[in-house]
Amino acid sequence: MDYNGYTLKSEPTIKRKNKMTNDLLNNLDKIHTTELGVRRIKRNLGLKNEDVVKWCLQKTEHADSIVRKGKNWYVYAGNTAITINAHSYTIITAHKTTS
Repeated sequence: MDYNGYTLKSEPTIKRKNKMTNDLLNNLDKIHTTELGVRRIKRNLGLKNEDVVKWCLQKTEHADSIVRKGKNWYVYAGNTAITINAHSYTIITAHKTTS
């Protein structure tokens, strides 16, 4: 599978509890961010030369959980939380979690 130039080796391996989780995973090709979002995510996570969208796609593919609350998806993978707008699929922010 190819998503924005990033090839996934297989279908995302998320435990699918409901249709809403499938909605995000079925639209991985729509995930993007803004220039400001790139700067914010790099600053919050301490990333240097990473392609932020590819990095977030990898985290989403291997997420521990994906939850939709209101207008946003929250992707939790390891010690990272990624916020994605549910309508535009824009990555809003990402940060390290304390747990």
